Amino acid sequence: MPSESAADERRVALVPDVVARLAPIGFEVLVERGAGEAASFPDAAYEDAGARLVEDPYDEAEGIMKVRKPTEQEAQLLRANQVLIGFLEPLTDPEGIERLASGGVTAFAMEAIPRITRAQSMDALSSQATVSGYKATLLAAERLPRFFPMLMTAAGTVAPAKVLVLGAGVAGLQAVATARRLGAVVTGFDVRPVVREQIESLGASWLDLGIVGEETAGGYAQELSEEQQRRQQEELEQRLPEFDVVITTALIPGRPAPRLIPAGAVAAMRPGSVIVDLAAEAGGNCELTDPGAEVVREHVTIVGFTNLPSSMPHHASQLYARNVAALLQHLAPDGQLTLDFDDEITAGACVTRKQEVPA
Repeated sequence: MPSESAADERRVALVPDVVARLAPIGFEVLVERGAGEAASFPDAAYEDAGARLVEDPYDEAEGIMKVRKPTEQEAQLLRANQVLIGFLEPLTDPEGIERLASGGVTAFAMEAIPRITRAQSMDALSSQATVSGYKATLLAAERLPRFFPMLMTAAGTVAPAKVLVLGAGVAGLQAVATARRLGAVVTGFDVRPVVREQIESLGASWLDLGIVGEETAGGYAQELSEEQQRRQQEELEQRLPEFDVVITTALIPGRPAPRLIPAGAVAAMRPGSVIVDLAAEAGGNCELTDPGAEVVREHVTIVGFTNLPSSMPHHASQLYARNVAALLQHLAPDGQLTLDFDDEITAGACVTRKQEVPA
């Protein structure tokens, strides 16, 4: 496990408690010195768990575990036939994937894990979306100039905040649950009517806009037609003034984020309202989102921070490391690499295949 090189990345791919489970079942774990410091995992904890601290984990390791895709310089350190596991962005970074393929690296993308029951323990998209949904709600609560819960005081009663969550995937459902715990009145919306029961089971109300979409085989919402998107924006523009906070989570893998909130809808919201756009990394669900930044437009605070899991690196790393370990044990039972490309998980997650190097 090398250190992560991206400036905004504090997570790591393996944590000490996961290392302690891997060591007795056939894995020797090499950890770059200082790799876990930003996530509050000191070198001593890795050593106590059975890892060996090294200066250059690329040199002798058969497999490299990362969070983010390797930079061009890191890709040059990878050897032919080495196994690489991480978030590799196969749908949006074809040059990076080609670089790995030309180097003979066997690469597995965590975002390409099939969404099947057998692979649930490896589903890193879901584990990290849990962190994002939780943190998004905290960001909204911090910036809203109102209380989230109802308060009954000697000075009178304070009404609770009204929160709308757009999208009921893992991140959206976690945002709903967190906002409810903080005492807000929560409403959820998704184009997939099948998730209505999940929203209501968390104590939230269902927002019916009359827009119904289909669900893909992977459980994502299918992209709406232009007419459906137009109607959705019009309906939301009428309803958004009712809410103090809007958290948007709509993403389609490999595509720009669907535009849910036009500028006109932002202008119609009450001054001091907050939008947290979890789709900022893909352009944003709100027309006025500035990816990577927090801005105020039309007296509304719009938070477009990217990579929220990195802002909670300790638990985000714990969850991710468990996903990585589950995939590792699938690919290398008893520590012996056994790649069966007839297996749905192995074939689905692999984005560059092992190549034989000419003698």
